Amino acid sequence: MRLFRMNMYFNVLLAVPVLFISCKTYQVPVESFKQQFRGIDSSKLVEVRIMGPFGEGDSYPANPLKTIRCVDKNNKEYQLPNGPSIEIRFTYDNNKKVIFYFDRVFVTDSTVTGIRSRFIPSMRKTIPLNSITKIEVQDGQKKYRYVQ
Repeated sequence: MRLFRMNMYFNVLLAVPVLFISCKTYQVPVESFKQQFRGIDSSKLVEVRIMGPFGEGDSYPANPLKTIRCVDKNNKEYQLPNGPSIEIRFTYDNNKKVIFYFDRVFVTDSTVTGIRSRFIPSMRKTIPLNSITKIEVQDGQKKYRYVQ
């Protein structure tokens, strides 16, 4: 029993720092999102190269946004740097949710299309732009980085 208690305390001590290091989530107002992507079409995409957590590389066309204008939980404006580990979560229709990698989001005048997996790029989904009710972004803390 004493060993169990020691293990339990040890696990709690390990878990506490994780609570303070958790990913910070920001909101992107829908109108701001539309404005940030205004004028970006397939001719504006940039080819990026990334390095993954195990040293694997990949390249793909990405949206050219360098920063994401968003707000924190206190409604204070924030500029989140774009990167391959930034995730965007859309709430749309009747509380449906979908998560994409931000740099792989493409917007038309009526739709948002995104890639849902780094490993399976064919996992894409398109949702109606006007059905979006909430947009959240966060750094998923995945070990991807852009390389030159």
